[in-house]
Amino acid sequence: MPEFVRVASASEVPPGEMKVVEVNDTEVVLANIDGKIVCFSNECTHRQGPMGEGVLEGEVVECPFHAGQFNVLTGEVVGPPPDEPLPTYEVKVDGDDVSVAV
Repeated sequence: MPEFVRVASASEVPPGEMKVVEVNDTEVVLANIDGKIVCFSNECTHRQGPMGEGVLEGEVVECPFHAGQFNVLTGEVVGPPPDEPLPTYEVKVDGDDVSVAV
Protein backbone atom coordinates (compact mmCIF):
# COMPACT_ATOMS: atom_id res chain seq x y z
CA MET A 1 0.00 0.00 0.00
CA PRO A 2 1.44 3.40 -0.95
CA GLU A 3 2.34 6.00 1.64
CA PHE A 4 0.36 9.25 1.37
CA VAL A 5 1.80 12.66 2.20
CA ARG A 6 -0.44 15.65 2.99
CA VAL A 7 0.32 18.43 0.50
CA ALA A 8 -2.54 20.95 0.64
CA SER A 9 -6.05 21.80 1.69
CA ALA A 10 -8.83 21.07 -0.79
CA SER A 11 -10.01 24.66 -0.39
CA GLU A 12 -6.68 25.82 -1.89
CA VAL A 13 -7.58 24.21 -5.24
CA PRO A 14 -10.90 25.61 -6.51
CA PRO A 15 -12.71 23.89 -9.43
CA GLY A 16 -10.91 24.49 -12.72
CA GLU A 17 -7.70 25.63 -10.99
CA MET A 18 -4.23 24.16 -10.42
CA LYS A 19 -1.71 24.43 -7.58
CA VAL A 20 1.95 23.38 -7.57
CA VAL A 21 3.01 21.53 -4.40
CA GLU A 22 6.05 19.54 -3.32
CA VAL A 23 6.13 15.85 -2.37
CA ASN A 24 9.45 14.53 -1.09
CA ASP A 25 11.44 17.21 -2.99
CA THR A 26 9.48 16.66 -6.21
CA GLU A 27 7.12 19.28 -7.62
CA VAL A 28 3.70 18.00 -8.65
CA VAL A 29 0.50 19.75 -9.69
CA LEU A 30 -2.90 19.41 -8.06
CA ALA A 31 -5.88 20.19 -10.29
CA ASN A 32 -9.56 20.34 -9.43
CA ILE A 33 -11.65 18.78 -12.19
CA ASP A 34 -15.33 19.31 -11.40
CA GLY A 35 -14.72 18.74 -7.68
CA LYS A 36 -12.27 15.83 -8.10
CA ILE A 37 -8.67 16.62 -7.18
CA VAL A 38 -6.06 14.92 -9.35
CA CYS A 39 -2.26 15.07 -9.32
CA PHE A 40 0.35 14.98 -12.07
CA SER A 41 4.00 15.82 -12.68
CA ASN A 42 4.98 19.47 -12.92
CA GLU A 43 7.51 18.52 -15.59
CA CYS A 44 6.40 18.07 -19.21
CA THR A 45 7.76 14.90 -20.81
CA HIS A 46 8.77 16.85 -23.93
CA ARG A 47 11.11 19.63 -22.74
CA GLN A 48 10.45 19.72 -18.97
CA GLY A 49 8.08 22.69 -19.17
CA PRO A 50 6.37 23.72 -15.90
CA MET A 51 2.92 22.16 -16.27
CA GLY A 52 1.56 24.12 -13.30
CA GLU A 53 2.07 27.30 -15.33
CA GLY A 54 0.12 25.88 -18.25
CA VAL A 55 -3.53 26.24 -19.17
CA LEU A 56 -6.14 23.84 -17.78
CA GLU A 57 -9.30 23.37 -19.84
CA GLY A 58 -11.59 20.62 -18.61
CA GLU A 59 -9.47 17.47 -18.26
CA VAL A 60 -6.66 18.76 -20.50
CA VAL A 61 -3.57 20.72 -19.46
CA GLU A 62 -1.42 22.48 -22.03
CA CYS A 63 2.31 22.97 -21.48
CA PRO A 64 3.39 26.63 -21.60
CA PHE A 65 6.59 25.80 -23.54
CA HIS A 66 5.44 24.07 -26.75
CA ALA A 67 1.65 23.64 -26.26
CA GLY A 68 1.80 19.87 -25.74
CA GLN A 69 -1.43 18.62 -24.20
CA PHE A 70 -2.15 15.87 -21.67
CA ASN A 71 -5.27 14.38 -20.10
CA VAL A 72 -4.77 15.09 -16.38
CA LEU A 73 -6.82 12.07 -15.31
CA THR A 74 -4.73 9.52 -17.21
CA GLY A 75 -1.52 11.36 -18.18
CA GLU A 76 -2.21 10.39 -21.81
CA VAL A 77 -0.80 12.68 -24.52
CA VAL A 78 -3.70 14.31 -26.39
CA GLY A 79 -1.73 16.90 -28.39
CA PRO A 80 1.85 16.90 -29.75
CA PRO A 81 4.77 17.42 -29.51
CA PRO A 82 5.15 15.12 -26.43
CA ASP A 83 5.14 11.39 -27.14
CA GLU A 84 5.48 10.15 -23.55
CA PRO A 85 2.59 10.29 -21.04
CA LEU A 86 2.69 12.65 -18.08
CA PRO A 87 3.18 10.83 -14.76
CA THR A 88 0.09 10.93 -12.54
CA TYR A 89 -0.20 10.24 -8.81
CA GLU A 90 -2.90 8.77 -6.60
CA VAL A 91 -4.73 11.35 -4.48
CA LYS A 92 -6.66 10.91 -1.24
CA VAL A 93 -8.94 13.63 0.14
CA ASP A 94 -9.96 13.39 3.79
CA GLY A 95 -12.11 16.32 4.83
CA ASP A 96 -10.07 19.34 3.67
CA ASP A 97 -6.75 17.44 3.64
CA VAL A 98 -5.30 16.49 0.25
CA SER A 99 -2.64 13.76 0.28
CA VAL A 100 -0.60 12.33 -2.59
CA ALA A 101 0.87 8.82 -2.86
CA VAL A 102 4.64 8.62 -2.87
